[in-house]
Amino acid sequence: MNTKKLFDALHLEAAKVVVGQTDVLAQLFIALLAGGHVLMEGVPGTAKTLMAKTLAHLVQAPMNRIQFTPDLMPSDIIGTNVFNMATSQFYLRQGPIFAGVVLVDEVNRAPAKTQAALLEAMEERQVTIDGTQYNLPDPFLVIATQNPVEYEGTYPLPEAQLDRFFFKIKVPYPTPPVEAEMLHRYNQGFNPHQLAATGVRPLLTPEQLTAVRQHIQTITVEKSILVYITQISNATRDARELFLGGSPRASVALLQASKVHAALHGRGFVTPDDVKAVALPVYRHRIILKPETMLEGLNADALITRILNSLEVPR
Repeated sequence: MNTKKLFDALHLEAAKVVVGQTDVLAQLFIALLAGGHVLMEGVPGTAKTLMAKTLAHLVQAPMNRIQFTPDLMPSDIIGTNVFNMATSQFYLRQGPIFAGVVLVDEVNRAPAKTQAALLEAMEERQVTIDGTQYNLPDPFLVIATQNPVEYEGTYPLPEAQLDRFFFKIKVPYPTPPVEAEMLHRYNQGFNPHQLAATGVRPLLTPEQLTAVRQHIQTITVEKSILVYITQISNATRDARELFLGGSPRASVALLQASKVHAALHGRGFVTPDDVKAVALPVYRHRIILKPETMLEGLNADALITRILNSLEVPR
């Protein structure tokens, strides 16, 4: 399957449901094809849940939604062994983590113990219950959401968990023309809770998705590009404005995302522009700015852009 044609087809089908948010959808598709998890940050009502449902529908993956709350327990996520009185045996009652696409709504509203239940699942695609390991479905994608404004009653995500998110995607407000088109659709009877009625066609089976991922691994990456990616990560670690720079996992994510970006643009090789195009969502949640840096008015995106502009681009 031609990856560029697939990318265009995914956008075309998603546009039947999601108005605008082209950049957000593109980053979601890149994470999907790279096999990485996504943290979506945006105010309520910006179609984060709708985009996750649409993505699951497009790849024919079963989806579960977990609403994180302060009283949520780890067993509510991964499941637990239950005693069957009839057979006098324990059986596993699987939690909602056992799905192809798992939407974790307001991930920062659960305490650290519950958030930690996601660590093993996100990194190793498995969970451990009472000492027994259970594999999760393939594909397995976690899409977590959080509100950037309201922090009352929330728990900051630990760095170890943030680092396991492939991308952090910022979901902005729609532009006035896009919002007007959205209202027009609702006025015509559009119902976001009935995707099948919108005419959105599934485009990939899990087996086809695996084949596309294998094709992306064949994209050529020159040694100079690998050195460039390493220089970017090292520059974040050496930046005087940062308390914490990008991890080696960030370098791997940047490499994988660059290969997907190249494939989606019809190329069989990675260019420096591919690397730059995906650097912001890879690094923005993995770096920690010093307090004095934030007082200067700088944010993560501005600092990453400054670092990219300061480095020599390989020819």
